[in-house]
This record gives sequence, C-alpha cells and structure tokens, in this order.
Amino acid sequence: MRNYQKELDQIIDGLHGVRPKLLLHACCAPCSSYCLEYLREYFDITVFFYNPNISSPEEFAKRLAEEERLIREFNSRPGPNSSEIKLIAPEHHPEMFFDTVYGYEDCAEGGDRCGLCFTLRLERAFDAAEKIGADFVTTTLTISPLKNAERINTIGEKIEEGAKAFGGTVKWLPSDFKKKDGYKRSIELSEEFGLYRQNYCGCVFSKRDGQNNEEK
Repeated sequence: MRNYQKELDQIIDGLHGVRPKLLLHACCAPCSSYCLEYLREYFDITVFFYNPNISSPEEFAKRLAEEERLIREFNSRPGPNSSEIKLIAPEHHPEMFFDTVYGYEDCAEGGDRCGLCFTLRLERAFDAAEKIGADFVTTTLTISPLKNAERINTIGEKIEEGAKAFGGTVKWLPSDFKKKDGYKRSIELSEEFGLYRQNYCGCVFSKRDGQNNEEK
C-alpha cells in the first residue's frame, strides 16, 4: 500500500526553498486547521471552499464563516516562512450534488455516493487551480479517519491524468493528513481557535445515517 504522506514529504524535500502555488480544497475549518499550519510553510496557498454536498444554506454559511475566520487567524499569526493565505468560495449550489448522486441516495456512507461527491468537488478544484495558475491541488478530506485516503488520492490522480489530455498543467499533491498525528493536531487547533466542529460531512444522507446509528 502506498504511503501518501511519505510521498508528500518527498515532494516538499525536493522544493529546496521554492514555494509552489497550491490550491487546497477545504471541506471545513477544523479539517483545514492542521493542513494549513503544515502546508503554509512550503506553499503559497489558496483555499477553495467548494462543498455543494452541504445541503442546508444555514449550515453552509456557518462552515464558510468558520473557514474565513480560521484563515484570518492564520494570516494574523504568520509563520517564519509563510505567506498570506487566500480564499475562493464559489456560490452554494446544492443541486449540483443532488444531480451527481442521483440514484445513489441509499448507498452506505463511504460507498459509491461518496466517491461521486469527491470526484465532483475535486474536478471543480482542478478547474479553479488552472484558472489561478496553481502548480498543485489537493484536499483536506484525507485528514478524516472516516475517509479512505487511497480512494481520494486515486480520484485526484485520475482527474490530473484526464486534464493533461486537454492541456492541463496542475499536478495532484498526494496526502494522508491524518498521518503524523494530523487529525489529533486538528482537534487541538479546533479547541485553540474555538472552531465549530460538525458531526456529519454535510449532506442529508450522512446526517440521516448518523441519526439512524444514534437511534440504534
């Protein structure tokens, strides 16, 4: 099995002080916290908050506000080698998620429905990365113990290969942010910044399944 964290470390070691431009797809502020703390010393980061899977406008607005606040916190506390973190937040269109997963509503959490959702968000991330001239794109999703890093990285690599056929230049940055106690550190940072930590991914199906499990 591939060690995606080791691959990321090798890429960073090979930068030799050069700071590539990275578009970081972010699912929420708590998951972003460690990823930003870690990556900002090596990359110029633009956060891409694209999550049409979040069905509720109120929940979406709350998570986006927390992402914005977290970025302000980091920008007010620059590290020795860090640069200002930027943010791109497309309009909220949950219908894109529902159209994408139509017919897969009853899939188990972590199944084919989630794979379609990951693909939707990462395809848009690659498009945004190309538009801003980024060198790399990756996602905070691999920090979650509930998400399969191999699956997410495989999707990212396939999108990169497909984009190359049409002149795409952005590279997928491999990751498994839960390694090196990344998930543990995200909890510590969430407490330090007082971040809102949700208990489901954002989609109505995840919320439904979580409630069913609690009832059982």
